[in-house]
Amino acid sequence: MQRIALLSDTHNYLDPKIFKYFDSCDQIWHAGDVGTVSITDELAKIKPVIAVYGNIDGQDVRKVYPKNQRFMCEGVDVFMTHIGGYPNRYSLEAMEQIKKSPPQLFICGHSHILKVMFDEKYKLLHINPGAAGIHGFHKVKTLVRFTIDGSQIKDLEVIELGQKI
Repeated sequence: MQRIALLSDTHNYLDPKIFKYFDSCDQIWHAGDVGTVSITDELAKIKPVIAVYGNIDGQDVRKVYPKNQRFMCEGVDVFMTHIGGYPNRYSLEAMEQIKKSPPQLFICGHSHILKVMFDEKYKLLHINPGAAGIHGFHKVKTLVRFTIDGSQIKDLEVIELGQKI
């Protein structure tokens, strides 16, 4: 069993309130627009990090993290990218991957809009954790926590970190 903290769009800002939400987690996943690699370095001091780079990330982040991550967590096939869209509106690149081999869990960021949706057509769970940083049009900083237990994704929580400054 793995407890996951999922965030995106930090844009080089880590809210001091965020750290208490990692205590019960085994891993931290970041769906891009990290800001600088110092952000993921800070997160990696707490828990192992799996991340992708986003469109605002520079070479320091891109040298460490790929554009897409496809991996297994317990018995769950995970595909994570930054710009991926959502069911019925996937990006072209994400759609190619999903059509070829649908993951059980599809994660992306970019929109700053928190979304959790089940895609009936491809039988996958889509999660966009919203934005945890202070740049962008979102009003509330968010992250998501969930558990992967074997092949089950469960105990999903949406965490609001408060109003964007």
